[in-house]
Amino acid sequence: MWALRRASLPLRSRGFNVRASCFKSMSATWAEDDSGMLESSRMAYGHFLLSNMFYHSANASLKFTMSRRELSSQADTSSTKDQDDSEDGFSELETPAAASEFDKDESNEIDDGEGPLNELEFSDTEVEPSEKKGRGRAQSEIFKLISSSPSTSVDVLMDKWVEDGKELSRQEISLAMGILRRCKMYSKALQLSEWIVSKSQLEVSERDHATRVDLIAKLRGLHEAEMYIETIPESFKGETVYQTFLANCVAQNNKNKAEATFNKMKELKFPLTSFTWNQLLLLYKRHDKKKIADVLLMMENENVKPSPFTYKILLDAKGQSNDIAGMDLIVETMKAEGVEPDIRTKAVLVGHYISAGLKEKAEDVLKEMEGENLKENSWVGRYLLPLYANLGKADEVVRIWEVCRANLRIDQGLAAIEAFGKLKKVNEAEAIFEMLSGRWKLNSKNCSVMLKVYANNKMVAKGKDLIKRMADSGCRIGPYTWDDLVKLYIQAGEVEKADTVLQKAVMLNQVKPLMSSYLAIMEQYAKRGDVHNTEKILHKMKQAGYTYRLRQYQVLVQAYINAKLPAYGIRDRMKADNIFPNRGLANMLVQVDAFRKNPASDLLD
Repeated sequence: MWALRRASLPLRSRGFNVRASCFKSMSATWAEDDSGMLESSRMAYGHFLLSNMFYHSANASLKFTMSRRELSSQADTSSTKDQDDSEDGFSELETPAAASEFDKDESNEIDDGEGPLNELEFSDTEVEPSEKKGRGRAQSEIFKLISSSPSTSVDVLMDKWVEDGKELSRQEISLAMGILRRCKMYSKALQLSEWIVSKSQLEVSERDHATRVDLIAKLRGLHEAEMYIETIPESFKGETVYQTFLANCVAQNNKNKAEATFNKMKELKFPLTSFTWNQLLLLYKRHDKKKIADVLLMMENENVKPSPFTYKILLDAKGQSNDIAGMDLIVETMKAEGVEPDIRTKAVLVGHYISAGLKEKAEDVLKEMEGENLKENSWVGRYLLPLYANLGKADEVVRIWEVCRANLRIDQGLAAIEAFGKLKKVNEAEAIFEMLSGRWKLNSKNCSVMLKVYANNKMVAKGKDLIKRMADSGCRIGPYTWDDLVKLYIQAGEVEKADTVLQKAVMLNQVKPLMSSYLAIMEQYAKRGDVHNTEKILHKMKQAGYTYRLRQYQVLVQAYINAKLPAYGIRDRMKADNIFPNRGLANMLVQVDAFRKNPASDLLD
């Protein structure tokens, strides 16, 4: 059906076992190079080709069963290019089915919440910004009411709204909910969702319950969201609810729960759309790239066509594996299938070309992105600015910025701050930041871009001054700001200060930090060979509710190596946490094995 699976990994290799009742029988010859990359004979099956894509350890073993239309796996859980939870090259979640249509409007310039930088939300129905000209900015009176009364509960505000006889339509509620979510005001959005389900006169739908599942998962964790699903009436417990929960399992990197949710959807015989399959692809792109080929084959067997987002996931997985030829082949396949790569897809391509040192190819795609008339398509500047900065093209950054500033949007301004920061032109970045602050309300997202510039240039004093300015302006200081502050201190060599700041933030705010904040501190302690503090941060991660992954153990073992100490029981700990070492970690474990013997040991015994 497709021409895409021709590039995927064959389903069998040495140490790689697949059992699938609905799979076609196939085999291939493999050779493993010193880096642990498996190379296939480019065996074609169906229409897909994803060769030389995935990594696995020499002792990897995959048991992938498709009985009763279920998915289960027990395997080593990571590629050698493990990614942390919050930074994976491009934003990894499509807009869940429960999300408002307003979540997809990337040009929304209201952002009073705490949110990640450069967040690109992909969806199967996304449109380019150029197609949205003339739509106008929808306003929500309910959102204005909630955002202007931050200390008042949403219940009180909405009860008063109804008492005053104001309109309470589905459209108005959806609009308010969408803007709250875009602003990352999840706590207020959850209060509104709870009010809708329990008190409003509107007819409650499955989408209302799914929205509540999404917000509970974001704020209180997957366990609480799962508990809420159990309370939903059966008539409302449909595909949308489970899709939303699955997306959150993937977002929170809970592989076992994501697979269990997928199996549940199979058991309930829900129609599995490309959205659902894409969540599995996202999961395995992070955790187990060799399973991507299996998912693609299952999609073909189920007659599910790849969406544009499917291609984006595969392109990024190829790029992460440094398989540029395979990445280019997927682009050719997209075009052959009538799917033209959009601006965001091209931006992902450029990023991987730059990482691979292919500057000319990167510049060729950048010229394609720019088009014939940048003035008419100035929205593209948001993507061009940081990419040209990554290439070190200061003249191009200045040229594009001059075009963008004539009809400035806030996303372009933030991209310009990031670009000039990468070029070490801090004064220019500060000037743009002040320009934006004069036009738009100072908020956490805007400040976060500037904080990263200060962190990367080791300007701690200026970073601290900006955080004080944020607090004085009423900006919400949340996990992303803490992450910026942690990295600010780390860049300045003040690891203990970064550690102290993060722990104070946890105690004062009772909201868990990003995993990347913990990991950044942990890596610094490991470099020093400070086993005690490395173990302490690992424990803090678990207390915060994070599941251990391969990367944490790599850092921990490196701490023992640097300290020249044996790591007693480390293999048992990994086994208990369902972590299986790849080749790199296996070699590291040998170095910290307390009972390792060598020829000299035998002589001395």
